[in-house]
Amino acid sequence: MNPNATADDRPEIHRALARMRDATGLPLTFGGEVGAGRQVQLSQITGPHTGALRGVSLEYGRGLGGKAVAQRRPVVVDDYVRSPGISHHYDHIIVAEGLRAVVAVPVVVRRNVRGVLYGALRSSLPLGDRVVHAVVESARELEQTLAVRDEVTRRLAWLDRYDATDCHRPHWELVREAYAELRTLSQSVEDPVLRARVRAICETLSAVSGRPARAGNLPRLAARELDVLACVALGWTNQQIAEDLGISTETVKSYLRSASRKLVARSRMEAVVTARRFGLLP
Repeated sequence: MNPNATADDRPEIHRALARMRDATGLPLTFGGEVGAGRQVQLSQITGPHTGALRGVSLEYGRGLGGKAVAQRRPVVVDDYVRSPGISHHYDHIIVAEGLRAVVAVPVVVRRNVRGVLYGALRSSLPLGDRVVHAVVESARELEQTLAVRDEVTRRLAWLDRYDATDCHRPHWELVREAYAELRTLSQSVEDPVLRARVRAICETLSAVSGRPARAGNLPRLAARELDVLACVALGWTNQQIAEDLGISTETVKSYLRSASRKLVARSRMEAVVTARRFGLLP
């Protein structure tokens, strides 16, 4: 179940299924969100299919996907309709689609089951450990994607309630923290619309806190240089910045040197102060 009722997980699920199909070579991958009643709503399908799966609602605990949701773990069958380990409420759908070997993996984010990913063969050959592992990894990657998107959405909602134009309020440091985290998180946001919105809000936050110079005099910092400076502004060490951005400490130092040179700054904190004065950081 998605605790954020306004969010739509279907685009991320579809992208995960497409990547999973490419990685495994499975002819059919499908899945969907888990609704408020813990039902699996099959909505996303990649690969040739008859249409029998689309729009099907699976009850909690029933069938392969319902069992995966109930047990919160992957479930695999080599021959769906003959398997003694699952209920057979949906055999007619499986037969209509001609499926035999199937794996279902739940997508769990902060202890909430958000969806289920399936991979299937139209033969009773075992799926094999490699394929099952790849499906599980796809679910884990989707969990991370959804967790990042949820955090970005939470931060944006907080900023929407905050007067970002008053940079002298005592909790402006919280805005700066949110700014740094949003810049970092945006690297992992797959949705291009949400990523663009995050970047636009970051630019707004940085602009309202300073007095930008004329365009011709404004230092041009690369996105990664700003990412690093935003973290420096929070007092992070190079090691902490490297771990958060997924780069090496030497790369962090390189970005800092480059940014400091452009800002004509003699220290990391002077670079932050100068960037704020130019309206490049909040």
